Amino acid sequence: MSEERPVYLRLRDRIAAMILDGTVSDGDPLPSVRSLAAECGANPLTVAKAYQTFQEEGLVVVKRGVGMFVASGAATKLRTNERETFLKERWPEICAHMRRLGLQPEDLVERALA
Repeated sequence: MSEERPVYLRLRDRIAAMILDGTVSDGDPLPSVRSLAAECGANPLTVAKAYQTFQEEGLVVVKRGVGMFVASGAATKLRTNERETFLKERWPEICAHMRRLGLQPEDLVERALA
């Protein structure tokens, strides 16, 4: 995770990983803003901003007085969005770096299977 990215985006990545890895599933509660802030050593307002991005994308549901919960279909929607972002933004940079290093896709496949 790049330290150059704003803290709320790094927190967003962490929460997204929880959803994509299945640590939390559809309908599961997310950690409270305060507990996640304490765990990460972040300002609660920063955590709230990270959660807000998920709420705007329809990936979490807020139940007033109860907490935030993973929305139905969140992992599928998030995986689709993350794949698109990866292929459009990160993959071209990775390919360019591979060309500079003289790496071939086969080199990576061999390494992954080893």
